[in-house]
Amino acid sequence: MGGVKKYFRNEFQVQMLYLEYESPVDFYVSSVQVNRSTVPLLCVRTIVFLGCLGIFLASTIMTSMSVGFGYWPIYLTHWGLVLITVTSAFALAVSIRAYFVGPIDGTFGLPWYVKAYWIFYNTSVPVALFISIFYWIMLAGLEGEEFSINPVLDVFIHAVNSILMLILLVFCRHPCRILHFIHPLIVTLIYLIFSIIYYYAGGTNPLGEVYIYPMLDWSDPGTAAVTTVLSAFVLLVMYIVVILLTLTRNALTKRCTKNSRSLSVSNAMY
Repeated sequence: MGGVKKYFRNEFQVQMLYLEYESPVDFYVSSVQVNRSTVPLLCVRTIVFLGCLGIFLASTIMTSMSVGFGYWPIYLTHWGLVLITVTSAFALAVSIRAYFVGPIDGTFGLPWYVKAYWIFYNTSVPVALFISIFYWIMLAGLEGEEFSINPVLDVFIHAVNSILMLILLVFCRHPCRILHFIHPLIVTLIYLIFSIIYYYAGGTNPLGEVYIYPMLDWSDPGTAAVTTVLSAFVLLVMYIVVILLTLTRNALTKRCTKNSRSLSVSNAMY
C-alpha cells in the first residue's frame, strides 16, 4: 500500500508534466533485454513502422478510389492512422540514431526528437485503443450507415492499429506519466473543434449527411455534447489502461531480467 501511495505522490508532482527523464537509454533499449544493445528494439520498431505505413497507404489509396481523398481527413480513424505512423517513424528514428551514432546524451535534457516521440507515443497509444473501442461498439454494423470501404481494411484500421501500438508498449522501456494525459486530450479536443467548424462550414460525409459521425451531429447539440463527455471518459479509461499495462510490463520484465542476471552469475561461477 505504501508503494502505491508513493507512486501517486510522485506522479502528481508538477514536474511530471514536463518531458524530462533521467535515463535516455530507456527510449532505445527494449524492456525484455538485460544488455544495452539497440538492435532488438530497432528490429521491433522497423516492423511496427512498416505495418503502420502500409495501413496508412492502403487507407488513403482505397478511400481515394472509393469516395475521393477529400473525405479521408474528416474521420478520427484516419487522424489515428497519421498519429501511429508518425509515432512509429519517430520511434524508429530514435533507435536508428542510437544504433549509428551511439548513446543519446540526456545531460541537458532529452533531445527534441526523443521528446517528440514521447508526445506522439502518449497520444497515439490511447487514441488507437479509443478508436477501436468506439468503432466496434458504436459504429460497426450501425443500421442505415456505412463506414466500411473494405472489410479487410476495416480490420486493419480499427483493430491492427491498436495491436501495433500495443507492441510498441510491450517492447519499449520508457515510462508513461499520468499527467501526460494532457497530450491525447489536446488532440481529441482539436478534432472536436474541427468537427464543429466542419459542420458550420457546410461539410458533409460521403453520403451527403451533415455530420461526420451520427452521434457527433452538431445539428443536435445535446446528443453531440453527451457523446463528447462520454468520449472524454472513455479516452481517460484507455489512458489508465495504458498506464496499467506499462506498470505490468515493468513488473514482469524486471522479474524476468533479474532472473536472467542471476542465472548468468550462477553459470559464471561454474
